Amino acid sequence: MTNKITRRRVIASTAVASLAAPMLARHGWAQSSYPNKQIRMVVPFAPAGTTDLLGRIAAQHLTEVWGQTVVVDNKSGAGGNVGAEIVAKSAPDGYTLLLGTVGTAVTNQFLYKNMPYDGTKSFAPVALFGEVANVLAVHPSMPVKTAKEYVEYCKKQGPGKVSFGSPAIGGTGHLAMEYFQSLAGFKVEHVVYRGSSLVLKDLLAGHIPSTMDNLPPYLPHIQSGALRALGVSSGKRWFSLPDVPTIAEQGFAGFDAAPWWYVAAPAGTPPDIVKKLSDELVKASKSPDIIKKIRDAGAAELGGSSEDLAKHMVAETAKWQKVVTAAKLEPQ
Repeated sequence: MTNKITRRRVIASTAVASLAAPMLARHGWAQSSYPNKQIRMVVPFAPAGTTDLLGRIAAQHLTEVWGQTVVVDNKSGAGGNVGAEIVAKSAPDGYTLLLGTVGTAVTNQFLYKNMPYDGTKSFAPVALFGEVANVLAVHPSMPVKTAKEYVEYCKKQGPGKVSFGSPAIGGTGHLAMEYFQSLAGFKVEHVVYRGSSLVLKDLLAGHIPSTMDNLPPYLPHIQSGALRALGVSSGKRWFSLPDVPTIAEQGFAGFDAAPWWYVAAPAGTPPDIVKKLSDELVKASKSPDIIKKIRDAGAAELGGSSEDLAKHMVAETAKWQKVVTAAKLEPQ
């Protein structure tokens, strides 16, 4: 027996479908076409730096695997806050992303009086994407060869008698040294420069005896012997300086101050879009080709899902809040 398709039945079927559509959208099926247009990845720092290079590596990978262009948009200012604010206030549809830093995620909230976004509530965590070691390096004339000897020397000279240079108050090098001082019980004077290139210039000339700063600019001079590396701030030895021990393994257990990068989307971005982005970026972080590109940029791969990133942010927030409080750094 054949069923007649009546006008009433068509109308009823259409009504059921329209009622079901929101349910399908809530469960993610409506997002299966993502991405179907250009994606904007905001990098909150100027072109050519490590943050920019990592943003371009992530953007190129997503472009290649999805066939939709991912454009890098550099929006620098206020330690990354300008670019992060743009993403926080964008439509939560997966077409505006942030390639952020530990600053935009965690430390800026303790260093700026007026934050234009909430590092936790304004974003949907997507994935961890990379990290870099800070290096404790000295001019060869300084009579120390290890991080432990550096601490002993500084203690012997007296509080503030030895100086170190870094490119910013509240920067990752400065905070790493504050963390080290708090852990090891010594005090050095902070000499602030307007960029790592100026720190490097004065360190090579012997105008300052030491630095704690992101490793890449110092690496060639350490390898040539013009500077001496006493330790790296990462949790494990650094791939480009395998013979230099971590600070933690030199008697300062638990010390880990490696700046990191991540990808985030605006809060409210559909979970299935976040998962699609997260899965692809985690897969990328395990790809030999992507690992080589990240390492060529001076960083190291640090893969982690949206859940891993959320947990990492909680742990890092607790750690750096203690460091900033102990250092008595006032928000500016």
